[in-house]
Amino acid sequence: MTTPPRPYVRPRRLRTTPALRRLVSEHRLHAADLVLPLFVKESLTEPAPLESMPGVVQHTLDSLAGAVKEAADAGIGGVMLFGIPAVRDAVGSQADAPDGILQRGLRAAVEAAEGRLVVMSDLCLDEFTDHGHCGVLDPGGKVDNDATLTRYQAMAVAQAEAGADVLGLSGMMDGQVAACREALDDAGYTDTAILAYTAKYASAFYGPFREAVDSELQGDRRTYQLDPANGREGIRETDLDLLEGADVVMVKPAGNLDVLAEVTQRSDVPVAAYQVSGEYAMIEAAAANGWINRRPAIEESLTMIKRAGADVVLTYWAVEVAGWLKEQK
Repeated sequence: MTTPPRPYVRPRRLRTTPALRRLVSEHRLHAADLVLPLFVKESLTEPAPLESMPGVVQHTLDSLAGAVKEAADAGIGGVMLFGIPAVRDAVGSQADAPDGILQRGLRAAVEAAEGRLVVMSDLCLDEFTDHGHCGVLDPGGKVDNDATLTRYQAMAVAQAEAGADVLGLSGMMDGQVAACREALDDAGYTDTAILAYTAKYASAFYGPFREAVDSELQGDRRTYQLDPANGREGIRETDLDLLEGADVVMVKPAGNLDVLAEVTQRSDVPVAAYQVSGEYAMIEAAAANGWINRRPAIEESLTMIKRAGADVVLTYWAVEVAGWLKEQK
């Protein structure tokens, strides 16, 4: 038998010990890169666990403040608030009401955060409308893009007045970034930042989120959210949001890693990715059944998102992962 030649290049050398692997790791998770989505519901007297998202709850105002303090203590970068009102109507009038649940939640979160993390707010009408769409409807039942922009402008000012540092524009209406930027600047909120949900896909992985916000949606959102088959369309949306003045752009779901990588190459502002409810629920369900090892699966999923280029990751595991990172120091 011929003796095989010895390899001259041996990449395995740098994989031989945990210390070497850590030293040459190309991407690392940091608590400051993570943002925790939080749900605050007006009608609750105590937190309500979500069946489809183990470990996640709908908060009361009091428990929300505690969750924000815990997040700040953990050292994560921010929280993203979603409000669930007791009363909904066709135009989502509670969305910009000064005493609406989201505005009250923002004030509570800002106070609890004490400047130690960034308080973000979801700017969309779906939680506030009785039809569940992200905009107001025209007489034919279609989402009216331009009429919706007027509602978004009112929401932007209301959320800025309530103390939000960053507004997460998630409705996917054409021109939403420019409209909200104009409203904020006219009202004197020039320092309030805009995180644009730039490439938000009409995804099947949003299912558990519908439980989290008690969605009233009938039908789907395919006339305004992106077709999962389209990558270039996400890049086009990125270019438009950058032109309109977005301070951060985001890809959702985060599992669109090819789009995320391309947006990162395209963008001259920070790029975020949202690891959505279905992505969370899949790992939790598989781990609960003993089919995968939970912690390595969570860490790997987040590392892949970072490797694709995300500067900021919204994930329901933010606080738990921050605790793991502290253990590793």
